[in-house]
Amino acid sequence: MCCNWNSINVSMRQEANGKAQTRIQKEKTAKIYAAALSVFAAQGYRGATLDAIALEAGMSKPNLLYYFESKETIHTALIGKLMETWLDPLRELNDDGEPLDNILDYVKRKLEMSRNYPRESRLFANEILQGAPHIHHLLSGELKQLVEEKSTLIQHWVTAGKIRNVDPVHLIFSIWSLTQHYADFDAQIHAVLGADTDPYPDAEDYLLTLFSRMLQV
Repeated sequence: MCCNWNSINVSMRQEANGKAQTRIQKEKTAKIYAAALSVFAAQGYRGATLDAIALEAGMSKPNLLYYFESKETIHTALIGKLMETWLDPLRELNDDGEPLDNILDYVKRKLEMSRNYPRESRLFANEILQGAPHIHHLLSGELKQLVEEKSTLIQHWVTAGKIRNVDPVHLIFSIWSLTQHYADFDAQIHAVLGADTDPYPDAEDYLLTLFSRMLQV
């Protein structure tokens, strides 16, 4: 699942100070995150302004600044929370059940996230394309550690003969790229297939077949 903005219960400033938010503060913070997502997704980081985010959130700029001291603070917090959400399906990849089924379930969940949360995916992709200035520490820390952990699991399956011999890290990369493509390049896909075409059913069939044939022993 992606971000449930009403469940975000601390702003960066109050989190740093160890202070819990009131109900009203939680609601305001959730509105700021939702507004920031819309503005950043539409205008990019450089084009976005605090004024635009405040207007989208239905509050004054001074009120917004009570919760976040700058555009960068909002962006960093938002991207960090999106990254946490984006990694949930990978965290759930485990040694229960059949390895191939587990990998295919991961593919399906990633594709479902692209379908349901395209703006979030594009916002995250844009951050990466800019060199990940706000979350590089997360990529080289938490993300790297998680990929190494799951790569070890996949290699265990390979060694045990449960799936074909593949490079675990590049398998994960390929799942990311092939599933998130449908969110990040949505305009291109609909230009080719037609504006009213839903690409996801065929995409799921194709990707599951692709990975099944590649991995099945």
